[in-house]
Amino acid sequence: DVEDLIKRGIVPEVLKKPLSASTYQDFFAALLYAEDSYIEKWSSFALENVSMELHSATIYQKSGENKHSKASEKMDDKTFAVFKVDSLSKTRPFLLSRDFVFAKRAGKETKPFQGVIYRVVKSTSILVEFGEEFHSQHDSTCRYNISFSFNRVCLKRAHQAIAAASASLIGKFLFPNFFSQHPMHNSEYYNLYDRNLNLDEKSAVHRILNIQGPPPFLVKGPLCATFNGNSESISKQLSRTGLVVKEAVLQTYRRHPQSKILVCAPINSTCDVLTRSLKIDIPASDIFRANAAFREIEGVPIDILPSCLYKRDAECFSCPSLHELREFRVIFSTFTSSYRLYNAGISAGHFSHIFLVDASSATEPETLVALANFADDSTTVIVTGAPGNRSSTVRSDIARQKGLRISYFERLYKLSPFKNDDPMLCKLSPFKNDDPMFVAQLKDRSL
Repeated sequence: DVEDLIKRGIVPEVLKKPLSASTYQDFFAALLYAEDSYIEKWSSFALENVSMELHSATIYQKSGENKHSKASEKMDDKTFAVFKVDSLSKTRPFLLSRDFVFAKRAGKETKPFQGVIYRVVKSTSILVEFGEEFHSQHDSTCRYNISFSFNRVCLKRAHQAIAAASASLIGKFLFPNFFSQHPMHNSEYYNLYDRNLNLDEKSAVHRILNIQGPPPFLVKGPLCATFNGNSESISKQLSRTGLVVKEAVLQTYRRHPQSKILVCAPINSTCDVLTRSLKIDIPASDIFRANAAFREIEGVPIDILPSCLYKRDAECFSCPSLHELREFRVIFSTFTSSYRLYNAGISAGHFSHIFLVDASSATEPETLVALANFADDSTTVIVTGAPGNRSSTVRSDIARQKGLRISYFERLYKLSPFKNDDPMLCKLSPFKNDDPMFVAQLKDRSL
């Protein structure tokens, strides 16, 4: 019924009411159906008589990654077919990386060539990877009729996560209306490894280390990884929020030998920079970097590759056996790719700590792929985010208007237990350690 209403452009009743614990699953299921409906609506969209140019992949290769590896040499050999689309999203579908393209020679009764969108550049240039069969027949005079098919992997995993949300998870992690009288299990003060943390950052780390179990602990601050450099040489480094996460993970790892830690972020580059930063202090044998099966290997930094499992015969990333997965102390993954751990057999409660990093950049169902599948009543969950920072991958107008872009972090941040500067919320100051305004702020807060 909900799907039928959305197809007719009618907003279901559940989306007209405020989100609550009792309507949670129906509410988000309806928003995801809106995304499904958008995909179905645009599945018949086609472009006719389109020309394509062949561009070397090196033009688009990102710097700061494994550009000196064999994988990068393979990237150098790649060629993208590039075509243009109208920049106005209202006149064409909202296309994302890993969506599919079907190109059929105009005026010829031949089967279409299937390709995969590698990247959308400036909303107008579509970079597509085709097989050798396409390239062997292509020349500059060729024209194609193009249609699309949309990758539903993330939607499927989001649907699964929403359905998996238990009553206990909803009450303790999604709508924590009350906190225990003693959310901090002790008041131990730890000697930190990073002595450059300022007072706010030290406070955040100490509070993370002194909590156990629900409700989730929120850290408001900048996104965990920031760009450093210019357009010629861009790399990512940890922000102040990222340094807090790194210190908290390292402290937990060293002080609690039985701990198992899952660190999730919306995008690969953030996972990579966190993995790299912690590989310095944590043995490689204790770290696993989980990847989507068909992530481009040339996009994985060369120093991260040893922490991944790449099957060269199948040209895809994989997961170790369940026994091996259970032995890793720290696992890094994007939100949606964490489903691979669940699919491999990792169950709720396996991880003692789950860090949902930059959760403000993801939709709530995306975040739930990790939370619903792995958190139980004893799991300590830390959620970081920057208010105002939202996901840019919601396609449907109904889903956008009715709240799918509002993240789990943003929703919790607005709940009364958190917005009143509760002990389960930490705000990182925007000022530096030695800034007079920072010192004045601390005095004003009587710290």
